[in-house]
Amino acid sequence: MTPAPEAPRRFLGSGPSPERASLVLFGVPLDLTASFRPGTDQGPRAIRECSQCLEEYSVPLGRDLRDKAYWDMGDLVLPPDPEAALPVIEQAAEGILARGQRFIALGGEHLLTLPLVRALARHHPDLVILHFDAHADMREDYEGVRLSHATVLRRVVEVVGPGRLFQFGIRSGIPEELAFARAHGQLFLGDTLQAVRQVVPTLAGRPAYLTIDVDVVDPAFAPGVGVPEPAGLTSHEILACLELLSPLHIVSMDLVEVCPPFDPTQMTAVLAARLVREAILTLF
Repeated sequence: MTPAPEAPRRFLGSGPSPERASLVLFGVPLDLTASFRPGTDQGPRAIRECSQCLEEYSVPLGRDLRDKAYWDMGDLVLPPDPEAALPVIEQAAEGILARGQRFIALGGEHLLTLPLVRALARHHPDLVILHFDAHADMREDYEGVRLSHATVLRRVVEVVGPGRLFQFGIRSGIPEELAFARAHGQLFLGDTLQAVRQVVPTLAGRPAYLTIDVDVVDPAFAPGVGVPEPAGLTSHEILACLELLSPLHIVSMDLVEVCPPFDPTQMTAVLAARLVREAILTLF
């Protein structure tokens, strides 16, 4: 007898249906413009699997996922080129937002942020972007390509307009993109926690989109990423950043660049799952 196929794994505590969910999780297995290490398309599955080692209850927060109504809709099915894949991602986000729900997208490479922001900007014309990353991702093009994980925040600024991008944890980039980042947004180098404390009061009441590239965390804590960069945040510091953001109106978020083939210990995916759990409990 042929065994029945295994049911798709859902994120820890996900409800069985979307009807009562105010928050939707979905995977975006996009991995089409990798410049160093491919494999981020496996990120959503790894995050879900590693979420099973966590408890629904967060001891630091004193809150429980079982008190939250959210639904994991699974992974999007994407065509094999960016020009075709990005509209599919945008359409999925638009469907969620049209139902009055918010979302957390699990990546996948960072290019997926662009179509998500395009959808959100139609619902929130004064949207601001909170970007945590080791890399500025502000190049005009990367090796002649304008749609890339290395150009995604440049394209995002073109959607939301100048002055609405806040970047934290950046420690890698070329002079041209750093100059563009300073001219068209707010680039915070150095102490990330202090920068977040400084920014949060200025954004009270404004709709904010949060995008976290896991490589903002030091490779000692998160080695399984597409482009590792030393001297990053500790796992404790990135979790503290989430708590500092709790007063803000976070309308949706993504967490990207988990690259399971380069972390046999799965510690990167476990950290990502922990970040998603704390984000659900803290921001939504």
